[in-house]
Amino acid sequence: MPVGVILAFLAYASFSVADALIKATGPAMSVFEIAFFTTSFSIIPAMLTKRGERWRDIYKLHHPYLVHLRCATAITGTACVMFAFTHIPFADVYAIGFTTPLFVTLLSVLLLREFVAVHRWVLLFISFLGVVLVIRPGLRELELGHYVMMVAACLGAVTTTVLRHVAQKERRVSLVGLQVLYSGIFNAILMIPTFVIPSLEQLVVLLSIGLLGGVGGLLLIQASRQTPANLIAPVQYSQLIWAILFGALFFGEYPDWVAIVGMLIVVGAGLMNVLSEKRPIRWKPRVFFFRIGE
Repeated sequence: MPVGVILAFLAYASFSVADALIKATGPAMSVFEIAFFTTSFSIIPAMLTKRGERWRDIYKLHHPYLVHLRCATAITGTACVMFAFTHIPFADVYAIGFTTPLFVTLLSVLLLREFVAVHRWVLLFISFLGVVLVIRPGLRELELGHYVMMVAACLGAVTTTVLRHVAQKERRVSLVGLQVLYSGIFNAILMIPTFVIPSLEQLVVLLSIGLLGGVGGLLLIQASRQTPANLIAPVQYSQLIWAILFGALFFGEYPDWVAIVGMLIVVGAGLMNVLSEKRPIRWKPRVFFFRIGE
């Protein structure tokens, strides 16, 4: 097995553990407070690694409006995902999150004028049907978290599309640093009304979430440098396995057979879509929300 694939598995395992900790922490504090601490802590691994860019160049932008739009959609999407993790089952969050490629494809065609083969549209539609099987709207009551996660998937698509347009021209320190800066300000303001002083145990958990996210992002960057993206991209679907495992072990969430069939359809169609893509894939390290590797 290529080293990059192993690193990608470790990266997505790190993300999934962080997500489980977010779900466990959610009832004790607001999503804005969780996002403030975890995003702040997630920058630590990146700061400890060697970087070739200067932080004082953070505002030297070629596409300022697009960079700020990406920050806005990514930060809002982060809050939506954290809310979803703390209100609906693990597997539902991931299943809905995997509809992001569908929205990315739509935006790529509409805004970037990219060509998408018919078979890829078919696979995306099949993947969407798999998500419908998981959440089954109309057959069971959907919670607010389901709708919020759908919004997060759309925001994630905008974030990805903008990133694809500006990534080659903007400094990495700008793409990472501005998002962390704005996220800190945004979440610091919104967490004030419901702020609770974290206990030592909670602070350790928040630190762990941030470090896991930061390390996962760096692992994914290293994986992409060693192995073709077409081999790395499918690894993301391993998160559904972690979702089922963690959901059952720690949160008493047991998906029924219909949901499991839906997940298999999502994974199968997603894998076929990725592996059938002949052009180089610029894979976004994290579909759902900001990580240092994005």
